[in-house]
Amino acid sequence: MTARDIAPATGKLGVLTPGMGAVSSTFIAGVLAARQSGQAPLGSVSQMAHIRLGTREDGRNPLIKDFAPLASLDDIVFGGWDPISANALEAARTCGVLEEKDLAPISAEMEGIVAMDAVFDQKWVSRLDGTRVKVETNMWDQAMALIADIENFRTENGCDRMVMVWCGSTEAFQEPSAVHNTIAAFEAGLKANDDNISPSQIYVYAALQSGVPFANGAPNLSTDLPCMIELAQRNGVPIAGRDFKTGQTLMKTLIAPGLKARMLGLRGWYSTNILGNRDGEVLDAPENFKTKEESKLGVLHKILEPEVYPDLYGNIDHVVRINYYPPRGDNKEGWDAIDIFGWMGYPMQIKIDFLCRDSILAAPIVLDLALFMDLAMRAGESGVQEWLSFYLKAPQAAGDAPAEQDLFIQQSKLKNTLREWMGEEPVTHSEAG
Repeated sequence: MTARDIAPATGKLGVLTPGMGAVSSTFIAGVLAARQSGQAPLGSVSQMAHIRLGTREDGRNPLIKDFAPLASLDDIVFGGWDPISANALEAARTCGVLEEKDLAPISAEMEGIVAMDAVFDQKWVSRLDGTRVKVETNMWDQAMALIADIENFRTENGCDRMVMVWCGSTEAFQEPSAVHNTIAAFEAGLKANDDNISPSQIYVYAALQSGVPFANGAPNLSTDLPCMIELAQRNGVPIAGRDFKTGQTLMKTLIAPGLKARMLGLRGWYSTNILGNRDGEVLDAPENFKTKEESKLGVLHKILEPEVYPDLYGNIDHVVRINYYPPRGDNKEGWDAIDIFGWMGYPMQIKIDFLCRDSILAAPIVLDLALFMDLAMRAGESGVQEWLSFYLKAPQAAGDAPAEQDLFIQQSKLKNTLREWMGEEPVTHSEAG
């Protein structure tokens, strides 16, 4: 195969995060700690995973970061916006994900990463009170202010390239409207302060107009709107979304493919979460929970294909609950009660109690998405990057068919995309392969 002509990863890469709370501050701290210690950041596929090339007998199995021309961790510069925290250190201490012993060695660097004033509207996150917000009240002016922020950051930090990863809160549920149909309609809506335009959509617009790839880590409507897809393609910028695949949904994309592979039936899947961080507080509002619920509920249907296997998966009760419980902080607990059936219809049960740390699982996803989106930009990609579905709860499809939800198929798609770009044959795991 012929390798892609991929521009080298020279100079600095600016990683901008709208939202500098638990996820963003944990991501920044982890990269700074890895740079200081020289140890690979745990959980990062781009930094720790190997990729097989050729047949098994060839014995070629380099690290992904040594195979694909990814930006070095040493070349990353961090920035972002937040309506509450003044800098990354304050955010990390407020959120309480990391212990002081881990923050102390990097505290000066963390404190130097100052949050820019955010585009914020409490209508979309009723449980938060933003104080560090843009003075502009017109949406078009807010978008122009963000574009100026991006350019100022690029200049002041000497960035050769930039990417943006949404790490902000889940916004209230909404359906697409006419203002989202075209670039022209969206720009008119910005100038008219259209009620259907959310803050996250203004960030996407500003990023794409600035030539900055954008990955959406929340279930908000943003990169998957027709106007944003049109803008990404017109400006030659990659996009990906939506919603980081972290705790309970990660378990679903691990377990459900296994049930389907063995043709075991599923009667019901009850999921409940307790968490006490800012995300939990936001999701305690029904309108914000509905946005997250839509993202979580679609996973099983797309993996199990009830229309193809009606006897096994055509009658599933799938219930998702999220409960705000402050004592837990960022240490989310996800309970799953799974009712399955097998030979001759006999029932069985699976119970999962995942005591996870939400931001610890999300941080390496932010790193990988940033590095892979930057790679896609240098490889000449634009529009939806479906090969990054591996990281996302409700992945955005590049075509008319829905995106794949099976974690293992997503992993193969990711690695085969890298192989193709680097001029290697895809791995099919056939008997001779």
